[in-house]
Amino acid sequence: MSTSEDKYEWINMEVEEIEDLVVELKDEGYSTSEIGNLLRDKYAVPDVREVTGKKISSILEENDAEPKIPEDLRNLVIKAKKLREHQDKNPNDKSSKRGLQITESKIHQLAKYYKNKGKIPSEWKYKPEEADLLISE
Repeated sequence: MSTSEDKYEWINMEVEEIEDLVVELKDEGYSTSEIGNLLRDKYAVPDVREVTGKKISSILEENDAEPKIPEDLRNLVIKAKKLREHQDKNPNDKSSKRGLQITESKIHQLAKYYKNKGKIPSEWKYKPEEADLLISE
């Protein structure tokens, strides 16, 4: 049976270096998925989890660098914001109105899940008028 060292012998970085790079990239403003893509494309680290034994989010959590709002929830808020802007310009677009309803429903469901898991504060509420503040965090 091969170990991860045998499997990824071309990687010229130690586990600690990869973890430091993950935190450094997060400090530069990259999201967890962007960090994974950068490590794969630029640093030839195909799978952070297999090489280090930890997920990118776990590495960030250990170093107190995790985002205030999980990435999937943040992406839904961005999508809802864009749909609201489209609705303002095109008030008769019924399909985008329905899309906005579905997206905001997903936001509420995901927020409930993350509240139960303790990833976001229990008093956190999605407010469309404050979406810019949520996105900038």
